[in-house]
Amino acid sequence: MSHSLVYRLKTAIWSRARTGFPKVQNYILNVNKHKFMGISFTPARISWYSTEVNQAEVLKTMRNIGIAAHIDSGKTTVTERLLFYSGRIEAMHEVRGKDKVGATMDSMDLERERGITIQSAATHVTWKNHLINIIDTPGHVDFTVEVERALRVLDGAVLVICANGGVQSQTLTVNRQINRYNVPRLIFINKIDRLAANPYRCLMQIRSKLRHNAAFVHIPIGLENDTKGIVDIIRRKALYFEGSHGQDVVEKDIPDDLKAITEEKRLELIECVSNVDEPLAETFLLDEEPSIQELKAAIRRSVIARKFTPVLMGTALRNKGIQPLLDAVTEYLPDPSEVENYAFDDSVRDEDDGPTKVLMNPERSPDHVSVSLAFKIEQSKFGQLTYLRVYQGLVEKGENLFNVRTKKRVRTSRLVRIHANNLEDVNEAYAGDICALFGVDCSSGDTFVGKSKFGMAMESIFVPDPVVSMSLKVVGRDDSGKLSKALNRFSREDPTFKTYWDDEAKEMVVSGMGELHLEVYGQRIRNEYDLDVVLGKPNVAFRETITSSIDFDYTHKRQSGGAGQFGRLIGYIEPLPADQNTKLEFVNKTTGTNVPNCFMSAIEKGFLVDSTDKGPLIGAKMAGFRVVVEDGASHLVDSSEIAFRLCAQGAFQQAMDRGLKCILEPIMKVEVSVPHEFQGSVLASINKRKGMVVDQDSDSDYVVINCDVSLNDMFGYATELRSITEGKGEYTMEFSRYQPCRNEVEEQLIRKYQEENAPKSTKKKAGRKR
Repeated sequence: MSHSLVYRLKTAIWSRARTGFPKVQNYILNVNKHKFMGISFTPARISWYSTEVNQAEVLKTMRNIGIAAHIDSGKTTVTERLLFYSGRIEAMHEVRGKDKVGATMDSMDLERERGITIQSAATHVTWKNHLINIIDTPGHVDFTVEVERALRVLDGAVLVICANGGVQSQTLTVNRQINRYNVPRLIFINKIDRLAANPYRCLMQIRSKLRHNAAFVHIPIGLENDTKGIVDIIRRKALYFEGSHGQDVVEKDIPDDLKAITEEKRLELIECVSNVDEPLAETFLLDEEPSIQELKAAIRRSVIARKFTPVLMGTALRNKGIQPLLDAVTEYLPDPSEVENYAFDDSVRDEDDGPTKVLMNPERSPDHVSVSLAFKIEQSKFGQLTYLRVYQGLVEKGENLFNVRTKKRVRTSRLVRIHANNLEDVNEAYAGDICALFGVDCSSGDTFVGKSKFGMAMESIFVPDPVVSMSLKVVGRDDSGKLSKALNRFSREDPTFKTYWDDEAKEMVVSGMGELHLEVYGQRIRNEYDLDVVLGKPNVAFRETITSSIDFDYTHKRQSGGAGQFGRLIGYIEPLPADQNTKLEFVNKTTGTNVPNCFMSAIEKGFLVDSTDKGPLIGAKMAGFRVVVEDGASHLVDSSEIAFRLCAQGAFQQAMDRGLKCILEPIMKVEVSVPHEFQGSVLASINKRKGMVVDQDSDSDYVVINCDVSLNDMFGYATELRSITEGKGEYTMEFSRYQPCRNEVEEQLIRKYQEENAPKSTKKKAGRKR
């Protein structure tokens, strides 16, 4: 029987089983001869029996999991094998396979082109009568928000670790995210067939770096090119994966050379679990050996309580160890009823703690008011697709939902389940389900409820602040507004992607989690909107100022046949103190009527508005000085507001021509947090960027370095910091002050400005003079 037929049979079973009406029948296969992909059947004879649906049983056999890892740990390949062995897909394809098809979950053309996961993708499989919703997440730190919002709505996680690389930078980041949302997890050590693979070293790092109470439930039968299978130390069985695609799991006795280490690791497993599980601890203290079922039950209790992490292993690329991973997901990770999810009731508030937390009811029943969280949105050819996790009650196609944030009513015109980029229409979704809505206008993190006055709001998703900014320029003209459409769409889909128009630099600035993050969006604009864009270093908001007091005495006189223009101004321009070098001040010290007070407003505009937009050195705005007018002269007929405004401009230009000027640059207050072992490297990187360390604060694991660095020197620092700290360092920065820039920087800026504004030589065209 083919994979597709098996999957259709499974889908028929589960689509019936998930129906919420008590009299709808569930179809079960009655078979006794052959077994394939978790379903037993007799090809010649399949008989159907109808039973009443037990929604409690459906809930117990449901799992919502995410696959997360450091980049290139093989999690997308693991997901591909999960889909294949469960019968969800008929053929496996590699991320960078020779057939150029690409992995199922990497559905974007850009993902297949680059060979990395950019967006989280959802799917669902069935395995041994369990429905498993899976979300495959990106591994690169630049797309960390995809991991954040996936873990926010999942009940369990599989953390994939490379047997060669061990615990890497993004592994630490993902582990922190898993801890933030209190998600139980399994660890799968992948790539045990790689050169220098060492799962035992990985276990040491899991315990030391991730600080997990972890132990093996599998050990390898050979490593690197000698990888033959794995040993299940709980059942004391050797597992071999035979067949063309490793689909046949063959159990054999443990090889003689591995029996001793199997018993050693089994005892270690029992000790680790008994330390956090009282029933198993009592058995262990009595020197009694727990049964297989007792040990598995203890592991499940401790995993759900987040006190123990079982460590499995295999090699997804060589099709070994995936079926036991699916078994572990069903045996050890919780179902939706075993995870406590809370909503905030804004109508009942505590004076100290704010809104009251209300426990969601996971029962799959229409008797409870529905509560759902929109955790992701994306634009598709059918409109906005909103990913939804149902926490309570029932969401039906065609019913009205209410957005708690906007107080607006929306209609669920179409309800679907997702398999990568394929959609399957469904009529309802119960508590615990992950589905999607079409045509609903909302934002990521919005809560939907079934009643308008039911003010329950789920806890929102943590969104990190962007760390890198770049300028975005269109090559040519954008007559149809494609850029605006693209930026609006991407900023709605990705809350870490920010855009704004810099009025001073006259350019669009985009911000994100890293340079790769922004490069991907630039390439998507080119591919999806046919718009050629260029990313570059954003312009820094320099300022120009004076360094000493300058006197001026300027007369503006213009005669044009009638009433002319006349005005004279005498005074000086002086620099402001360093802590006020971003301000402009105007002081009127005139006495008498030489300069009438009615012209002072025009004079102030002439000095501070008309003359400061473009400085003489690099064309930057001018700031940090005070203009003092002491005297002047006027004419009864020719003096006017425009005459004195032009006079002020001329006086300012006269002063700038003979005064000493300098360039001010923005200085940022930077806070860098890194582990102790990277402190020296980070200090060296700060010194290389001419930064000044203000202070350092240390705790048991991390050191926080506060320093002042020029914004002009901070471009690209996020990438450098990740490189020198193995991705473990983080930094934030905020504006501190302006100060004069270094002499070499000032000379470089002036030279660049002069080259850009040098007059272009033009040759006269030869021709007959008329």
